[in-house]
Amino acid sequence: MARKRKAKSESHQSSERWLITYADLITLLMIFFVIMYAMSKVDVAKYETLAKALQVQFADGPSIIPKGTGIMGEAIPKESRTTGDTEQQRQQETVKPNESVQAEQEKKEQDLQNLLKVVQEYIAEHQLDGQVSASDTPRGIAITLNDLFLFDLGKAELKQAAYPVLEKLASLFPKLSTKVSIEGHTDNLPLATGSLYQDNWGLSQARSVSVIRYFVNSAKLPQDTFISSAYADTKPVAPNDSEADRQKNRRVEIVVLRSGSPQ
Repeated sequence: MARKRKAKSESHQSSERWLITYADLITLLMIFFVIMYAMSKVDVAKYETLAKALQVQFADGPSIIPKGTGIMGEAIPKESRTTGDTEQQRQQETVKPNESVQAEQEKKEQDLQNLLKVVQEYIAEHQLDGQVSASDTPRGIAITLNDLFLFDLGKAELKQAAYPVLEKLASLFPKLSTKVSIEGHTDNLPLATGSLYQDNWGLSQARSVSVIRYFVNSAKLPQDTFISSAYADTKPVAPNDSEADRQKNRRVEIVVLRSGSPQ
């Protein structure tokens, strides 16, 4: 009878051993999910705190998360983190200048379009069609003034009638952050005998300089804003086969440049 009771007791103990294994499994799963949660936060300081807490909790056995090893592997070296931060900072610093340049270019273009609008409105208001025109070209905003509007035939001294237009333009230039090319053009006819200028090159250069002198001396604009160019008859806008077309070629162009070069 005693043997039967002993067998029954051993059977009962064996049937309850799985509970111990199950409890260990649940404990390990809990630890695993706690570690995974900590990893998702990617916080090295909290990770190290958790590891120490677990080591204290399970001090009777080997450390579940040995220092420097474990599920997460080695902690990210401070030097590596610093290098990554530095690289990210460099990229951000590169983006900022690019954005600044783009914003500056957009502002410059908007200023040019505003200039074109103001000049065209001024031309219409003062009925200057045929004498003054303004257009948007690849190089910039080109303001074309007929030579007879500015000068007497074969001469380079400005007429009094040209001053109001030049004064209006002078009031607009300080708002711009770009160069202004003043370009003299002539037709292909030779100068009259006794002219002050040797040829059309000399005349076109003198006319360009006269306009610049007005802006610098009378309007008090900075000299380095302007570029003087002389083209004589090399850049006609019409054939030089009639007086009407030759009149179109005799002109001064004031080009507010998109870039720093008149070309």
